[in-house]
Amino acid sequence: MMTDSNLKIARLKRRIDALSRPSRGAGAGLFALDGGMLDARLGGGLAQGALHEVLGQSASASGFAVMLALRCAGDKPILWVRTDNQERELGGVYAPGLVELGVDPDAIIMVHAPDELSGLRVAADIIGCAGVGAALLEAGQARKLDLTASRRLVLAAEKSGVTGVVLRSAQSSFASAASTRWQVAAAPSLALPGESPGITALNLALLRHRGGVAPFDMTMEWDRDQRAFRAPLSRAVPAFPPRRALEEGERAAA
Repeated sequence: MMTDSNLKIARLKRRIDALSRPSRGAGAGLFALDGGMLDARLGGGLAQGALHEVLGQSASASGFAVMLALRCAGDKPILWVRTDNQERELGGVYAPGLVELGVDPDAIIMVHAPDELSGLRVAADIIGCAGVGAALLEAGQARKLDLTASRRLVLAAEKSGVTGVVLRSAQSSFASAASTRWQVAAAPSLALPGESPGITALNLALLRHRGGVAPFDMTMEWDRDQRAFRAPLSRAVPAFPPRRALEEGERAAA
């Protein structure tokens, strides 16, 4: 007999099937991040139809993972996969935080898997569906996401042309077939008129690139209106990270 969680996953698979279109194939090319120096350092942008990893469970890491998904999704939906345990521990995704990043919350479909293994299976199904814009897998400690599991995700991405973004704990350590690996931290931002909080700024560290790009660090701002990265101005003030990791991390203290 199917459990409630399994029924939800079955319904999700039917929904994914309804979104399916002819495969775009592995020649999906690149998607741009800023149209400038960041893309130049990356050789034109990041690979579409590939897997990209973001380390950390901070506001900055969560925000960057969403930004990557947004850049490559176009007008198609983003499916965000997390486990029931993560939902209980971290709280739900914070919709006003998405709006702060220029994201329409209605463009994101949340998928709650009963456990990590189910989450990986659902993520592979999602990435394999060409009707999806991007898949964001919140993997946490990623105990089940070994080299074999990451290769399955990569093969699904290459076949469909859908980009996968894995957000995992910086403390987890495993071999991975992902195209790139990033570490992200909040950076000082320029205050707006009236000394109001500045535009979200991030220090991006490329740790690995399977295409041969050398590791580098670069500070970039996120333009919520253009939904793109841009080079920051020179005068810095205290950092203003994305709101609460897009999650209700600050639960009301009773």
